[in-house]
Amino acid sequence: MTSDQTILFALFGAVFAMLLWGRVRYDLVAFAALLAAVVLKVIPPEDAFAGFGHPATVVVALVLVVSAGLVRSGAVFLITRTLVDSSRSLGAHIAFMGGIGGVLSAFMNNVAALALLMPVDIQTARKAGRPARLSLMPLSFCTILGGMVTLIGTPPNIIIAGIRRDQLGESFGMFDFAPVGGVVAIAGLAFVALIGWRLVPKAEGDGALSEAREHAKDYVAELKIPEGSDLAGTRLFEIYDVAEKNDVAIIGLTRDDKRRFGLQRNTLLREGDSIVLEARPEALDEFRAALSLDFTDADEKERIGLAGEGLAIIEAVVPESARIAGKTARALGLAWRRRTVLLGISREGRRITKEVRKTEVRPGDILLLLTPEGDEAMVTDWLGVLPLADRGLVVTDFAKVWLAIGIFAAAVAASALGLIYLPVALGMVVLAYVLTGVLPLSELYRHIEWPVVVLLGSMIPLGAALDASGGTALIAGALLGLGEGWPAWALLTLLMVVTMTLSDVLNNAATAVVAAPVGIQMATSLGVNPDPFLMAVAVAASCAFLTPIGHKNNTLILGPGGYSFGDYWRMGLPLELLVVVLAVPMILLVWPL
Repeated sequence: MTSDQTILFALFGAVFAMLLWGRVRYDLVAFAALLAAVVLKVIPPEDAFAGFGHPATVVVALVLVVSAGLVRSGAVFLITRTLVDSSRSLGAHIAFMGGIGGVLSAFMNNVAALALLMPVDIQTARKAGRPARLSLMPLSFCTILGGMVTLIGTPPNIIIAGIRRDQLGESFGMFDFAPVGGVVAIAGLAFVALIGWRLVPKAEGDGALSEAREHAKDYVAELKIPEGSDLAGTRLFEIYDVAEKNDVAIIGLTRDDKRRFGLQRNTLLREGDSIVLEARPEALDEFRAALSLDFTDADEKERIGLAGEGLAIIEAVVPESARIAGKTARALGLAWRRRTVLLGISREGRRITKEVRKTEVRPGDILLLLTPEGDEAMVTDWLGVLPLADRGLVVTDFAKVWLAIGIFAAAVAASALGLIYLPVALGMVVLAYVLTGVLPLSELYRHIEWPVVVLLGSMIPLGAALDASGGTALIAGALLGLGEGWPAWALLTLLMVVTMTLSDVLNNAATAVVAAPVGIQMATSLGVNPDPFLMAVAVAASCAFLTPIGHKNNTLILGPGGYSFGDYWRMGLPLELLVVVLAVPMILLVWPL
């Protein structure tokens, strides 16, 4: 073992020990290891920060921004209300979302599939009042499993097909991976949906969070029926099912500035009517998007003043000293003074009997405010109210939903057909979202999980150095020596285990590059067909379930799910064992030695 190999193995050991310990944040640990490697001269200074420009790092950052655009446009709500039911049990939800994710990731890059479904899963978790961490990891694993089914589903399959073409003269076809990958994916999805999700550890405070959400107070709010709405001429009871599905309670109707309390079930709706409802902020926006309603405005100037900008929803408590205490939003001139709309009021134990904008605000009320992006602090300071903790509330612009979906779909299709490199395609999506107003420029960098970017940017050069120093070859050679004299099926199993282990540490694409030639060499020395060994590498390189750094999808959910480095192996280890147990006999059946 050379000195460089010794140093790198020691650094990797220290990094994983610190990450499993969990007392120091993962990005600081990885960055410190990178700097140590440069100081110890196992990574050239000019390559120290190459990982920050690596496609894997760029893709993770861009996917987070694209996901934010899909949320803003209403694409997430479109999928949620047509496919996802928050009343499903957690297991049924995971099975349903996992199935969708598996199918999508078979025909599009599995990172892009997760980019589309991750915000849907987060929104559904919020609506159901449960932590998103319980379903995000199963969703990530399911999209990884689905990617194994086709040539384009995951980078290792593409790499292995290229190596087969270069060394054996012919590439694998589009669906050559399907017989083995499909069986493994279906079995893996079943495990995740029935057993695996129960192994995801709960974070400290999850119970309190769920309880707080369960008891969170609803706001009394109003949404207006706009001109040209299809709702005009229908009866109020006809939208009760939509309200129930979106966790909204309809409590009345406002017409011609007069409140009509009571059920009003048979009242014919008109343009300009305002539906009075009780709802949480997330449900309020989903209900608005579902029926294409408008926020009620004090006058048309409010609508003009807020048009074309990014909007923020903030919640704030009214103290006795607040400027708005004892006044109405209209009397205070909230709309024309600060371009802010009072959406709703939460007043425990008291019924609000006037229109929201004409209701006198009292100390202790919680206000739901719609304000231009970036003006939140100025508005709350001017009102003298105390903002609550940011819960990630957004305002959807459902007029651009199909534009956002079309841009995203076109980029994914172009990437799948090999016309545009995936990071470039995602970058074009982000640019198009900004230029078309799908995503405000002010939010462009806000949605990137910078600690995750630092983690990837630091670990990629360390993995490359380990490969360049011969460290990965040393590991493979040692394990090959260990299996000397074993039958071919046992060596095939050993190769899968080695590849999975490397994939959990290195990038899965790098693992495929290292392990595929080893598999061909093993087959040649045994005098058998190399295809089973290449298929073993393809399956194993994709199955990186023990850490957040082995696959981009696992890295992508690290921040939004609030996971620690040591959370992944609890569900990942039995899943990897299941993959090995199923894949080896299937490979030998479909691709005889």
